[in-house]
Amino acid sequence: MNTPSGGRARARWALVSVLSANMLVDALEVSATLVALPSVGSGLGLSVTRVQWLVSGFAAGFGGLLLFGGRLVERLGPRRVYLAALPVFAAASLAGALTDSALLLTATRVLKGFCVALTAPTGLAIILSAVPEGAERRRAVSVYSFFGAAGFCSGLLLSGLLTGAGWRWTIAFPAPVALLLLAAGLRLVPRDGDGPRRPLGRHPFVAGAALTGAVLLLVYALSRIAGPGVQWRYAAAALAGAAALAAVLVRAERTAPRPLLRTELLRHEPLLRSALGAAALNGSYVGFLLVAALHLRGAGWSPWQTALAFLPAGLPLALSALYSGRIAARLGPARAVAAGAAAAPLGYALYPRGGGPVGHADLLPATSLVGVAFVLAFTALHLQATGTVPPALQSAAGGLYQTCVQLGAALTTALTSALYAAAGRGPALWLVTGVGLAGACVALRGLLHPSAPPATPAGHLSHPAAATTDGRGHPSASTRKAS
Repeated sequence: MNTPSGGRARARWALVSVLSANMLVDALEVSATLVALPSVGSGLGLSVTRVQWLVSGFAAGFGGLLLFGGRLVERLGPRRVYLAALPVFAAASLAGALTDSALLLTATRVLKGFCVALTAPTGLAIILSAVPEGAERRRAVSVYSFFGAAGFCSGLLLSGLLTGAGWRWTIAFPAPVALLLLAAGLRLVPRDGDGPRRPLGRHPFVAGAALTGAVLLLVYALSRIAGPGVQWRYAAAALAGAAALAAVLVRAERTAPRPLLRTELLRHEPLLRSALGAAALNGSYVGFLLVAALHLRGAGWSPWQTALAFLPAGLPLALSALYSGRIAARLGPARAVAAGAAAAPLGYALYPRGGGPVGHADLLPATSLVGVAFVLAFTALHLQATGTVPPALQSAAGGLYQTCVQLGAALTTALTSALYAAAGRGPALWLVTGVGLAGACVALRGLLHPSAPPATPAGHLSHPAAATTDGRGHPSASTRKAS
């Protein structure tokens, strides 16, 4: 391979910088919204079960349309999809900041989740295709990884500052940044090839809409399930609608020549075990921060104080982003997953449950354990999910895994908010702890019954065939090794 000229190398690193900055904006969406959530609720007069849609709607849009987004990239090309998602993301941010309608605000969050489902994995794919293999690509993916992992902490601090001036600033902030990134991307993102592309067909639209609709109805049902009287009827109707859409999804997948989900993956126990474990870990994590944000605001904490209190839950992941694959390899994925899955519910259980005043020192044991849990378990879960899948299926396995990660957050948040509204902080925390314990039980099965990864013809461990992110905003360790 010829050594690239200095000009071409600088252009590639400008591209990496733009895509990494976009990843940072994508990753801060959840953390910034969690801090701003109580202010949005009080500003618009929304109950806990209605304002939680800012989190669960985003996760539902991300997870529900992720597989459809992959098919869209196949048809239209990475550049077109990536650049088209940015102005939509910006418009949704502005619309959400300006509206007083809870329904429109929720719709913008679902739409932003779909945009992130397009930009996050597509941005990484563009990097892997634009940067030559070897040390330069490893450095590029490391930069992308660090920016994504740092996005969660950046979102906490940014929301702590902006929400004090008004929650609308927190919702609107990504809009001008996305437009600046669009302007840079128009110049820097390589053009798509002119080769033949598969027709999209009707099936991806039907399956994607059915999956997203079923998830949204299920979120609605869970958020109403603890309500009094007539709320049960709404919940039952939503559950029936979700079941009907699930039947539509199954039929569409079974009759499609190219289903969105490869059915053989549903029989692969290590993948399913890892996906369920990651869904429980991510869902309990987001649910825990939701309860803590509501509790601290009720105790008189400012958004800035809340953001600082949450930092120990996110900072360890940002600091270890470049080394998470080494940590998982040193411990072994199954042991790392088990250790992290055990640390998370222990952290949830240590969160203060009494009625007295709460200080930063009271929260530190809980938030620190939760942060350590993610460092240990999340990259290891992705390695465990995709490392035992045949090479031809690893890209599809990554899509299924990430979908489960996001849907775990959407469903757990809805149920946690309903219990918080009906019974208070204590029961909601025990629910979150129970979800974490369920994930720990799944991890224990993986520790007791480990599965060996398949070997390639050369005898080396296989790696994902396409770029993936791990659902927490940074590339999986397996992607980094593959590069």
